[in-house]
This record gives sequence, C-alpha cells and structure tokens, in this order.
Amino acid sequence: MNVITRAALSLRSRPGRTLLMLLTFLVISVMVLSGVLIRDAAAQAGREARERVGAEVALELDMDALVSGGQLTAPRIGAETVDRIGGSPLVEKYTYRSFDGTRLLGGHSTVGDGFGDGHTLVHGVLDSSLLPDFSSGTWRLLSGTPITAGDQDRNVILIEERLARHNQLAVGDTLTLTENDPAGDNHADFTVQGIFRNPSDEPDPEYWQEPGDWLIIPARALSRLNSGGDDVPVQVGSATFQLKDPATFDAFTAMARETAGAELDGFALTVNDKAIQQMTGPLRGITSSATAAMWLIGGAGAVVLGLFTALTVKGRRRECGILLAMGERKGKLIAQQTLEIVVVAAFAIALSAVLTERVTQWAGDALLRREVTAAHEEIDAWQAPAPGSTGLAEGIDPLDAPVENADPIDTITVRLDPSAVGALAGVGLGIGLLAAAVPATAVLRLTPRTILTKGI
Repeated sequence: MNVITRAALSLRSRPGRTLLMLLTFLVISVMVLSGVLIRDAAAQAGREARERVGAEVALELDMDALVSGGQLTAPRIGAETVDRIGGSPLVEKYTYRSFDGTRLLGGHSTVGDGFGDGHTLVHGVLDSSLLPDFSSGTWRLLSGTPITAGDQDRNVILIEERLARHNQLAVGDTLTLTENDPAGDNHADFTVQGIFRNPSDEPDPEYWQEPGDWLIIPARALSRLNSGGDDVPVQVGSATFQLKDPATFDAFTAMARETAGAELDGFALTVNDKAIQQMTGPLRGITSSATAAMWLIGGAGAVVLGLFTALTVKGRRRECGILLAMGERKGKLIAQQTLEIVVVAAFAIALSAVLTERVTQWAGDALLRREVTAAHEEIDAWQAPAPGSTGLAEGIDPLDAPVENADPIDTITVRLDPSAVGALAGVGLGIGLLAAAVPATAVLRLTPRTILTKGI
C-alpha cells in the first residue's frame, strides 16, 4: 500500500482527529488571510488618498539655517528659477508667493487698523488657487476668477468680501495701491478680478494681517508696483509644487537643487503630508491591529498543531511499531504523517479562500469605525491658542492643528486576489511543515522491538 493511500485511509478512519486538525488550520488560515486582505485594502486606500490629494512640496525659509548662519534678512529666490523647477515633468502645477506693504488710495480704506493709516500687506502669487487656504477649501472664491499665470502682465486683484463691502467694491471695479517705500510716489490701479471669503475673524498668525484686508495680486505686478517697471527680476519668498506622483519627492528634490544651485541657500524643501497622515491614521491603526492578530494567531496555531501532532504520534506508536517490524521504512512513515498534515492544510486554505473575503470586509469595517471615531474625537478636541498667544505656554503646538477637508478615511474595499491566496498558502503550508517536523523527529526515535514488547 503506497503512502498516499495510507494517508487517505488514516484521515478517514480518524474523523475526530482530522476535524480538529482542520478546524485549527482553518482558524489559522482565516486569520492570516484576513490580516493580508486588511493590509492590502488599507494600502490601496492610502494610495488612492495620496493620488487624490497629491504631494505638495513647499519651498520655504529654513529657519534653522538662518539662525545658525546669523543671517538677519530673509532670502529670496528668482521667479524665473522657480519657473524652471516648476517646468519639470515631475510637477503637475506650481505657484510662488511674495508679499510687501502697500496703502489704499482713491478714498478706499482698510477694514481694520492693524498697520495704521490704511496700510496693509499685499501678496503676490503666480496661481491663487494653489495657495494652501484656497486648495484646502478654507477660503472660497465668491465671485470672479482666480489669478493664474496668464495674469502676470495684468494689474488685477483679489480682495476679501469684508474689504469689498467696506468700500462698496464689486468685480470689475478699480482699487489703487501704492508702493511700499513711504518716500516713493509710485502707485497703480488694479481691477478687482475676484472676491473671496476668509471665514476667520482673527489676524493671520504668520503676517498678523487682518483677515478682511488680504490683498492678492500677480507676483509680477507686485514687483512692478515696487520697482516702477518690468526690468527688475521678480524675487519671491516661497513656492509650492504639486507633484504628479508622491513617490518622486526625492527625485524632485535632487532636480530642484541642481536647477537652483546657490539660490536655494536659506530655503528648505519639505513635503506637506500632514493631510495624508490625518486621512490615513485609521488605516495605520487597523493595519497594525490586523497584523498583530495575524502573527499572534499564526504563532499560537503553530504551537497547538505541534502539540496536537505530537500527541497523535504518541497514540499511534503501536501502529508505527507494527509497520516498522513488517519492514516499512521510517522515511515512508514520516512522508505519510507530513502528507496528512499538508492535505488538511490545503483543504483549510481552499475553504478559507471561499469564506474569508466577506468576513474580512465585516471585520475591517468594524475595526475602521472604531479607529475613525477615535480620530474624530482627537480632531474635535484640539483647541487653537488664544489670540495673541503662541500656545507654547499652554502646551499647545499650532502645528498640530487639524487639516481642513482632510477627513480620516472611513471605508476600505476588501478584494481577494491571487497574491493574497499565495501568501496564505506559503504561510499555511510553512506552518504545516513545521508541525510535521514534530512527528518526523518522534518517528526517527521509534524502536519496533521496544514498542511491541514494552508498549512504549
């Protein structure tokens, strides 16, 4: 009788043992496959979130470098240099930003008295829609159109609705601005191209500008206003690049440094993945939980199977002794034991592949709901520091503020694919072979004469 036939007869003749071994393998297979499926589903949801949000790289002042270098003035980088970086095939779109002081003329005045005598700040941009407040949805354009790269040679302006209401301005009206130098007399008329809403009532923490007095014009127009012409190169203080693929950040950084050279001194390139981190936090939580459960059940299952097979061999010692006395080789007995375990493991893997997808979707949704609830509670609990305070004395870091319109991901889609089944097969059969090593070691120590004469 060959090994395969004997293994089949052994499994059929001991249904209780076979069923117990099948259930053990099934639990292991379901947990391992569930862990793999949840991990893959969370990874896919994270990739989709990154593709949807994109990778936003900020070129900003490197405060550490400025302080250590003793530099007192903020560095500037040429707009033409930023244009060359933004023209890279790695970049989807980009903008840059500068700011300077101005004063409203023509009988118009500011909403607040933050800088006194009608003075305020005017911000120059390449594309206003890429400013963080607009791209996140915090600010909203109520009427008109945003400033784009095609507006750089035009004198157009975006104003906040409170300034528009205070001065009875509408899209198409004219607003006159002065240059920053108090001794200069250069001024220019700007056509209101759009009116936007800033929901904040507090001064901006970076510029301390009243929210109703924000003025946005093309960066080249701001340079003309302060220099009196187009001959002076446009210098900007920061830029934002939207990458086509978040994975190309390192390649983009290397390209930007090679393109800009020494102009990047005093600047830092950082990827703003705070929104991604906030959105994918629950995904990391369920991945961690599922992975821990997978390894815990897998390890415990391997130990249980090892003990189970050891007890099985002990109960079949007389059978093995008779077969060995009849001339059966120990290798065939080991092969039979291994084949029995592998057959049960393969059946359990096939059964788990049928059952696990729906079970995992239910379990993954339950885990994700718990993580999302905790994430929302943390977001809702954050409180901004009081006006005029940095928050450090109260233990509040403004950088920890939640990102607007970056809600934690609350759904995943579990899909069973061949790679997941392959991973399960590898783990399941590996556990099975480890369990088979226990009876193999026991069989090698068997002595027919001792078993048959002493029963041990």
